[in-house]
Amino acid sequence: MNHIKLLDCTLRDGGYINDWLFGHETMVSVLERLVGAGIDIIEVGFLDQRRPFDMNRSIMPDSASAAKIFDGIETNQAMILGMIDYGTCPIENLQPCEESFLDGIRVIFKKEKKEKAIAFCAEVKALGYKVFANCVSITSYNDSELIELISLINELEPYAVSIVDTYGLLHQEGLMKIFEVMDLNLKPQIGLAYHAHNNFQMGYANGIEFISRETKRPLIVDGTLFGMGKSAGNTPLELLAMYLNEHFNTKYDISLMLDAIEMNLMEIHQRLPWGYKPFFFIAASQKCHPNYVSFLIDKGTLSMKSINELLQRLEEPKKLLYDQKYIEQLYLNYQQDECDDSADRATLRSMLAGKDILVIGPGKSVKECGEDIGRYLAQKHPVVIAINSLPEDICPDYVFATNNLRYTKLLAQLIKPVNRQVQLIATSNLSRVNRDFSFVLNFGSLIDAETEIPDNSLVMLLKALLQANVASVGLAGFDGYSHNACNYLNAEMEYKFVHEKVDYLNAYNTKFLREHADALQLEFVTPSIYQESLQ
Repeated sequence: MNHIKLLDCTLRDGGYINDWLFGHETMVSVLERLVGAGIDIIEVGFLDQRRPFDMNRSIMPDSASAAKIFDGIETNQAMILGMIDYGTCPIENLQPCEESFLDGIRVIFKKEKKEKAIAFCAEVKALGYKVFANCVSITSYNDSELIELISLINELEPYAVSIVDTYGLLHQEGLMKIFEVMDLNLKPQIGLAYHAHNNFQMGYANGIEFISRETKRPLIVDGTLFGMGKSAGNTPLELLAMYLNEHFNTKYDISLMLDAIEMNLMEIHQRLPWGYKPFFFIAASQKCHPNYVSFLIDKGTLSMKSINELLQRLEEPKKLLYDQKYIEQLYLNYQQDECDDSADRATLRSMLAGKDILVIGPGKSVKECGEDIGRYLAQKHPVVIAINSLPEDICPDYVFATNNLRYTKLLAQLIKPVNRQVQLIATSNLSRVNRDFSFVLNFGSLIDAETEIPDNSLVMLLKALLQANVASVGLAGFDGYSHNACNYLNAEMEYKFVHEKVDYLNAYNTKFLREHADALQLEFVTPSIYQESLQ
């Protein structure tokens, strides 16, 4: 058998889920059960001077804090570690190892900081700690960069070096290619470790492949209880222990791990679930930073298909280095796929010019003020246009669709017999799905690229109606945004960013309505905070 060790990082990597707020009793309980289960190496949290000491969190400003939290716990033969993200905890915050509760320090660092980070590792080693050099985003290294990294690590002679698959991109052949280069070139006394993320559900399979390789050097494989961890989570520790018990005759006590999961983690999982999701698959399949996916999902305008297509446009150097301005511009460029809409604009103008229009929005007032809407319909007999959804009790003449995500939900309603006569006015960013659009208008000509949220669907429709020379516009269901309540008839339609942008959205809509009220002959059919724009 190789010298294989299990490393648990539940209290550290799992902390990304709950901001490291496990609670003191839970942290003590988890550590005691891991020690009792015979886990070889246990990482108890981050050392980060930016965070104040908190007895209930597994993120600490210095090494002395670990003893305050875990004082009195017998660690037996387990090696106890803390982790430092290079640059967040100076050497002055570390005691000599002989005075510390910690036996070792893992230092994580990005490729561009490797020289400085490994020099810092040497300082940590001089204090007597077992040092682990954790090379994050190992997939960003090419062959020559990997050899250069190994040369630096050989000079350092740490306890171990970790292959960190930060974004869960590796399959077995890719992992083994890195393993072979490192195993061949590292000094034999340096241990080799592997830290997985489960974006492709490969953590366990890769872990088995890793520990099954013949080598004379120590091997260390990371896991967390119940796979708790950043992004799609980590390799479940209990699965790795089960495999080692069955195939390598180890004696890890899995019942204690299950006890820790049930007693300490299940309640957290119910509140803050982790694990594999399409979100993480997209990030991993496009080999990009997950924040790009988060940004696009939070927009609330794109389907998963569209997000996947957009991410294919990421330039290689940008993929793993998140740049918000870059993705904002890429989003706008993607949405502004141009088309020749002159014929559709002319047809709409001929159909709507000189007509009264009722625009139906998603606000609660559509249901609360049904009688007011009914009177308006009876008096004006307007052309009815709904935005991105179909109201329950009113069959519109048109639906104005600007949002791929909402359009896919609209499809099930549009195919119903009662709605088959509804015509679809789509902006050019929408993907066709088994239905032809009645009219397509250029997305880029209707947005306001100079503002924070350029694709405001109400403003986009009103711009189109201005161009169509309509006689008047009545607004129903545009209640305005609230800090404290959801004003949507269907709460699922509320965008995630709304409560952070309430003041901006209300001010922007009010300004636009005030500027164009006369040209559109605007009237509020249901109450709205925007009514001041007409006064």
